[in-house]
Amino acid sequence: MKGSTTTTGVACAVLSTATGYGRLADRLDNVHEKFLDNRRGALPALSDPYGVPPSAKIVLEDPRERFMGPAAWHRNVVATVFWVGELPSQNNPVPNTASAWDVNWQTNFGGYDHPERRSGYLPADFTPALNPFYIALPYNDVATGGKHRPEAQSVIPWFWEDYRGDGISVCKGRWTAIHYNGKVCYAQWEDVGPFKTDHWQYVFGDESPLPNRNAGAGIDLSPAVRDFLGLRSGERVEWRFADAQEIPQGPWKNWSVSSSSRFPASLPPSQPPRPQAPKTP
Repeated sequence: MKGSTTTTGVACAVLSTATGYGRLADRLDNVHEKFLDNRRGALPALSDPYGVPPSAKIVLEDPRERFMGPAAWHRNVVATVFWVGELPSQNNPVPNTASAWDVNWQTNFGGYDHPERRSGYLPADFTPALNPFYIALPYNDVATGGKHRPEAQSVIPWFWEDYRGDGISVCKGRWTAIHYNGKVCYAQWEDVGPFKTDHWQYVFGDESPLPNRNAGAGIDLSPAVRDFLGLRSGERVEWRFADAQEIPQGPWKNWSVSSSSRFPASLPPSQPPRPQAPKTP
């Protein structure tokens, strides 16, 4: 009996020791695994201690030819006339003392662009500080709150080419060509309207302007554009976007806040060259 008891005791001691070693090994494995996890988490910081940004994103934009060829013309669009300083009316619910992108538009322009008191293509009472050949289209790439609209980078063909920061419009100042009755006038996009501010499907796509109280008008033209083309408000035109490099000399060129090279106010309507009218496909 004594021998049996001794043997049993030794066996229990060995088993206890083995169990202890097993628990210790498990604890060591756990500690080692946590150590490795910590090292794995630290590896990115160790490999990039200065936080170098990732490689630049490659952006593929639509071919420019699609917005320059005959198919790019928006045809049979009702045009209405608007002007800097225009006050609200039944068919113009928003005052034009400010634009969508310039709260001091009338001040920066130099005054009230009177649609009737004209001297050549300019208002009779002053020489504008900004281009009097301007238009409005029903899309604003900057939404309320100062951020670009979510679709802007996808639908505006030159978005990344002209991008200068969030909330800075890439549409303001964009050149357009407007055709009417065999003549083409060039003007810059300076305001948003008529009526709509988010109709990108028309401005950058192939939809028609949405119905509105101005016979479904899809573009607003300044008095200078009206006078160059010889049209009346409510008539139909064709228009498209244009690159700065293709803009010919004319009364629409060389206008800016700091420019001292401007066309004289008395420039006769017959003097500028007549650009080629678009071919109907």
